Amino acid sequence: MVVEDNPGDLLLIEDFFFEKIAFPHIEVAKSFYEVKQLFEQGDKAYDAIFLDLSLPDKSGEDLLEEVLFLAGNTPVIVLTGYTDIGFGIKSLSMGVSDYLLKDELTAISLYKSLVYSIERKEITNDLKESEKRYKELFHLSPEPMWLLDTQTGAFLDVNQAAIKHYGYSKEAFLKMTVDDIIADEDDVLLTEEGRDKKKYGKRFSGNILLHEKKSGEVIKVEIRSNVIQYQGRKAEIVLANDITERLNYISEVEEKNERLQEIAWIQSHVVRAPLARLMGLVYAINESPHDEENKNKFYQLILKSADELDDIIRGIAEKADKISFKKEESN
Repeated sequence: MVVEDNPGDLLLIEDFFFEKIAFPHIEVAKSFYEVKQLFEQGDKAYDAIFLDLSLPDKSGEDLLEEVLFLAGNTPVIVLTGYTDIGFGIKSLSMGVSDYLLKDELTAISLYKSLVYSIERKEITNDLKESEKRYKELFHLSPEPMWLLDTQTGAFLDVNQAAIKHYGYSKEAFLKMTVDDIIADEDDVLLTEEGRDKKKYGKRFSGNILLHEKKSGEVIKVEIRSNVIQYQGRKAEIVLANDITERLNYISEVEEKNERLQEIAWIQSHVVRAPLARLMGLVYAINESPHDEENKNKFYQLILKSADELDDIIRGIAEKADKISFKKEESN
């Protein structure tokens, strides 16, 4: 679309297009009203809009704002006869793709501006789409995620999962640093499971931290992060996976395994002693004279070994009763 009310300038622009493009389709508007009418028809898409800033019904910054609003994602290239560098810079900051002086216009400069503006707009649209996808992945993630300032550790943004899991509002998060949610080591060591300082310190492994929720609950969190550029500064995007239940379950399994190993050792070592004596006594009865005195002696020894074996078996049963695995909660 060429928005130009001067017939001489319009003819020159059209000639330049035909010189560089085999079959250009040019839509002409000579006033802002005609521009608005063309957009309201809504049946055409434009590669670019070349806009003269001096129209009969609107001009200058007001005209530019209105056309940019109507254009949406279509590149707008300003054509003007004034060498107002200040306004040229301002128009670029408003969203104009290029700013060309009519007196310096040539076929090649017009064509280059058209091609570059279309390419620049496509790149900008791709970046916007990429940013949109990132925001969706960030805010809709089921796992807590946040952005940190790499210099100060301040929260720059948090997703809904982090707000829900940690109990802080977004406003509260943005007033905090990551140090504010790291659990105090002295408090952790007061708990029964935290007495092992080497295992449950602030950083008890390279990527696992102890975090404290707003409620005071301490959780074990597996951290995954990467450094990105965010609003012109270096930031760290962090995914925090609460693995408290998983680690507790593993700890419980390890404890149960230790008890099972103890039971297995008792069965293979302690039980064998009274059992071997019983077998020996049975063999001795068969080989010894069957007088009353020998029988009573053997019966007493058998009874003693049997009682000892019974005590051992009861002890094993009590240890086994204490081993009950809690069902791990999983999705």
